[in-house]
Amino acid sequence: MVGAGPVGLVSALALARQGIPVVVLEAEAALTHDLRAGTFHPPTLEMMAPLGITERLLAIGIKVPHWQIRDRHAGVIAQFDLGVLANDTPYPYRLHCEQHKLTPIARDLLMALPGTAIRFGCRLVDATQSSGGAVATVETAAGPERIAGSYLIGADGGRSVVRNAIGVEFEGFTWPERILVVSTTYDLEPHGFTHNAYVADPDEWVALFKMPHHGPPGIWRLAFPTDTAIAEETVLSDDFVAARMQGFLPRREPYDILYRSTYRVHQRVAKTFRVGRILLAGDAAHVNNPLGAMGLNSGIHDAVNLAAALGAVWHGAPDDRLDRYDRQRRQINVDYVQAITIHNKRLLEERDPTVRAQRLDEVRRTAADPTLAYDFLLKSSMIASVRQANAIA
Repeated sequence: MVGAGPVGLVSALALARQGIPVVVLEAEAALTHDLRAGTFHPPTLEMMAPLGITERLLAIGIKVPHWQIRDRHAGVIAQFDLGVLANDTPYPYRLHCEQHKLTPIARDLLMALPGTAIRFGCRLVDATQSSGGAVATVETAAGPERIAGSYLIGADGGRSVVRNAIGVEFEGFTWPERILVVSTTYDLEPHGFTHNAYVADPDEWVALFKMPHHGPPGIWRLAFPTDTAIAEETVLSDDFVAARMQGFLPRREPYDILYRSTYRVHQRVAKTFRVGRILLAGDAAHVNNPLGAMGLNSGIHDAVNLAAALGAVWHGAPDDRLDRYDRQRRQINVDYVQAITIHNKRLLEERDPTVRAQRLDEVRRTAADPTLAYDFLLKSSMIASVRQANAIA
């Protein structure tokens, strides 16, 4: 396993619980403190429950049963209640908890099982394979090393060394914006915001999430698009961040900013998720914009699906069982995750006033119709995508 992020560690844990020995290779010296993803959808919580992760996340996360689509000037366009999915899932809500709190949970559960190891400071430089196994060549403090195994999973992010080593094309495009993420202790709930909301605006859309925090009762994380022509240090400066926050919600006092960061956004899917004994999962296999909170979740869906497939093969199923992983997870990312996240972004940033009004009216009609709202929530919660993937033979 290459990559000790959420996808790599969940994959490793799911494999180890089936009695399969696993070694996780991580280039960094320790688990990373990634501030991007932090929303878990209902089926993701269902998948992680048998692994012992969900119970621990519920103890530290925030349940979010309601979320909004808003317009910066018109206010609330629609509010959705995930409670209508109570017959479809034991977790009819989104759970907000940063992914950097998931990784130590998964690590500790993994290391409690026999036949497991995590090796930090192992930077992959090549991945090769034969009919009998796969070999990871890594650089360590002690020098280069070759580590052999039966299979190799690349869960090493959007710049995956594994994907490049096996020559798999990463099809898609990069959005022109840079995303600025700002976290503040100022409470937005008294201003009418649910704990998750997407604010449409042709000049500067905003996505916001309330997150748990050890100090105040919670923090609010806001994501803004920014022009890549503006220097990184300017985007991260106090003045720039303050202007974005005051432009979003003016107040006399300055905002208390806990942290800020930036990242670029891509929409890409690997041409295949499997080449022989080497497989891809998570951001190594697909990346998407954050509107809809589907990146981390779809990666964990990869992890659990792949672990089940590899477990079956390990215990005697034909090797082509792994092809089904590729068919299910790649197809669902092309048809579902990519399509929905692109649609979400275009809804929020639409500049044509006529098209913009039509799309927002469609959102209003969807929220007002119980049948349409239910179908919409099945899709936005990713329940529909999991069912659709499972139906692919």
